[in-house]
Amino acid sequence: MAAAPVAAGSGAGRGRRSAATVAAWGGWGGRPRPGNILLQLRQGQLTGRGLVRAVQFTETFLTERDKQSKWSGIPQLLLKLHTTSHLHSDFVECQNILKTEGVTKRLAEKNDFVIFLFTLMTSKKTFLQTATLIEDILGVKKEMIRLDEVPNLSSLVSNFDQQQLANFCRILAVTISEMDTGNDDKHTLLAKNAQQKKSLSLGPSAAEINQAALLSIPGFVERLCKLATRKVSESTGTASFLQELEEWYTWLDNALVLDALMRVANEESEHNQGASEENGLPHTSARTQLPQSMKIMHEIMYKLEVLYVLCVLLMGRQRNQVHRMIAEFKLIPGLNNLFDKLIWRKHSASALVLHGHNQNCDCSPDITLKIQFLRLLQSFSDHHENKYLLLNNQELNELSAISLKANIPEVEAVLNTDRSLVCDGKRGLLTRLLQVMKKEPAESSFRFWQARAVESFLRGTTSYADQMFLLKRGLLEHILYCIVDSECKSRDVLQSYFDLLGELMKFNVDAFKRFNKYINTDAKFQVFLKQINSSLVDSNMLVRCVTLSLDRFENQVDMKVAEVLSECRLLAYISQVPTQMSFLFRLINIIHVQTLTQENVSCLNTSLVILMLARRKERLPLYLRLLQRMEHSKKYPGFLLNNFHNLLRFWQQHYLHKDKDSTCLENSSCISFSYWKETVSILLNPDRQSPSALVSYIEEPYMDIDRDFTEE
Repeated sequence: MAAAPVAAGSGAGRGRRSAATVAAWGGWGGRPRPGNILLQLRQGQLTGRGLVRAVQFTETFLTERDKQSKWSGIPQLLLKLHTTSHLHSDFVECQNILKTEGVTKRLAEKNDFVIFLFTLMTSKKTFLQTATLIEDILGVKKEMIRLDEVPNLSSLVSNFDQQQLANFCRILAVTISEMDTGNDDKHTLLAKNAQQKKSLSLGPSAAEINQAALLSIPGFVERLCKLATRKVSESTGTASFLQELEEWYTWLDNALVLDALMRVANEESEHNQGASEENGLPHTSARTQLPQSMKIMHEIMYKLEVLYVLCVLLMGRQRNQVHRMIAEFKLIPGLNNLFDKLIWRKHSASALVLHGHNQNCDCSPDITLKIQFLRLLQSFSDHHENKYLLLNNQELNELSAISLKANIPEVEAVLNTDRSLVCDGKRGLLTRLLQVMKKEPAESSFRFWQARAVESFLRGTTSYADQMFLLKRGLLEHILYCIVDSECKSRDVLQSYFDLLGELMKFNVDAFKRFNKYINTDAKFQVFLKQINSSLVDSNMLVRCVTLSLDRFENQVDMKVAEVLSECRLLAYISQVPTQMSFLFRLINIIHVQTLTQENVSCLNTSLVILMLARRKERLPLYLRLLQRMEHSKKYPGFLLNNFHNLLRFWQQHYLHKDKDSTCLENSSCISFSYWKETVSILLNPDRQSPSALVSYIEEPYMDIDRDFTEE
């Protein structure tokens, strides 16, 4: 649904709970509180009394009132609910009336009704039921509501207690995320560009308006940071057991979760009973053990929603404002303090999982919290100087010492970091992440997210000190082990590891020395090349970084650099023209304008890097002539170069109007964006006499360069 990363379980993804869930109440003790329609239906069936509170109106009367008041058929549906709520009636049919006959959809059509529901959240008695209903309605609503239309929104949110605010984040997760049609074509850059042009004419989207509305509420972000970083012991309130249980019920999607929690409680009870018998102490029952187990998972689920909201705000238009507030309210040090005990706590036999799943399944709340945490770190670190808050004071001093030893200026962002806002303790958050990353099992789904989070710390202008900080902690060897020795098969994990390896090694002689020391046999090197060549979409960023590094090293006069150039297998491999031409041909051949996405557009930019460096050496005509020969050898004259011509036309359209993307290209390559633009213009020169123009190498019968790809 969302353009931003989506927290599992948030928003429209929840379905209604099954009849088994309602039946499971009997095993927990106590009586369900009135208010939940499904609970009342089930109670009515079991007792034979039906919906005893329903007023007996005739269907004719309801139909007539429906026409007058435009209630969209909802009264008649309620009558059906009453009819099917008696003894021996089909409870599943009741659910189907609620779900498939459109109550939620019809309610969603009434925008004023949805806005009115927010006013019911002022009462604690109706808060949970109202929040659940709003969430269901927003999940099917075609157009997103605007929070600035909610009466007294600031007062409403400010008066929520922390527990209510955490629940409210489930609604916010829907309202601040961009709507998505679910059509894969919408993810192409052509479609995104068209949508952006349309959006510019329409003004800010509802999601952007909602983000701004929330950020205008005094103390809103501060309270989210407190929720995200509070300890389980701090969340204990005065609510009764049944009140806690009722709130838990609104969070659970099905009875399987209740069963899992009951297993946790029983295992704890057996463990405590055994320990008590050994010590001669009385043991507590499973019933009294249950709340603590629930509170831990409850807190995890709270943090899921809160971290998601913070993550979306970090990627929105007010990113810098959110960054300042998150830093000021010490979100990062707070998460660092929770890392071992809650976020990355060790799995036990009692870890909560759903029936039919395992502890490594993404459906587990524990797993989902970890992934959302890693997404937040990625968003926080990406191209922002606040990334140094992930370190502690000792680690910041280490960065300064690295720069001093290398006789290079300290990074300005390090000097400007407010030391009162960084992590405390023996290790910062980045170091903790590296430690768990190196211990992660080969099949773990975390590897992708961990690599992305660490890579975001390195993105932007290349920092030798940042690279050495990570190299000293064995990151390069870990990556190479995963790529070569474990022969990782996951394409997503491979791509994230190749991207991270490229950022770690770029322009760094010490990194290439370490690489050559690890990849110390031809057999290992061939496995590494096999992984690279198996999918250039995944590995092209590494190819780009090595190509750029080779160009810089070749222009340096230094004994250490000369030694690396003469010994490193990877640099020797990339330096060969046939190797570069093979990469160039395949990079251009695997992408087309109509299939370009944010993921594979890097292939186009890597091919441009190869040609820009050739242009610097006055070898651009040679490379174009070789591409032409390769076309003919493959029996596809004109196919590749026509495609490349169209891709470069799109490149101009895409990048010349997007400042952020162009800045990223410049910072990551250390090639001025003006040189990028000049090279593309030279390649697109229509003069067939120009030795550096693509058209000079496309024979007339095969010329196809004027296609209007925007309409295809």
